[in-house]
Amino acid sequence: MRWCSDGFEFRCDAGVPLRVVFALDCCDREAMSWAASTGGYTGDMVRDVMLQAVENRFTGALKADREVEWLSDDGSCYIADDTLKFSRKIGLKPVTTPVRSPQSNGMAESFVKTIKRDYETIKRDYVSWMPKPDARTALQNLAIAFDHDNESHPHSALKYRSPREFHRQANPPT
Repeated sequence: MRWCSDGFEFRCDAGVPLRVVFALDCCDREAMSWAASTGGYTGDMVRDVMLQAVENRFTGALKADREVEWLSDDGSCYIADDTLKFSRKIGLKPVTTPVRSPQSNGMAESFVKTIKRDYETIKRDYVSWMPKPDARTALQNLAIAFDHDNESHPHSALKYRSPREFHRQANPPT
């Protein structure tokens, strides 16, 4: 099991920056969790995303039931002592790659491009074209974009199924 994480930022029409951190399952490509702030990227944000990903993937558990590799760049919010200790406590094994190294953390980099991609290229209403007059509206629309990507965006590596469709088929209810 391997998850990856990265961040991206964009500006609202009012000029306010919104910085987003997310966790992506490298198998089914689902964005399991994310957090956003008008401030900087912080270890608290990363730890919140880590815990939310564990809770989402392991049905409310506060610790993964098996070790999960946590792939990220070596940004300060990811390599802070508190973040490294916390990740191990909840069953994640931190693995870092060089910052802005798409070949090392390519899945996360690809997801960022999908979310921020130009409307003319893919005809989707993600960050480039979603209404974002202010941070509050941008956060609401970002939640819709994440949900749409998870539920509806087909991936060639998943035989043109969405991440959640792939996950449901791979993990049928018992």
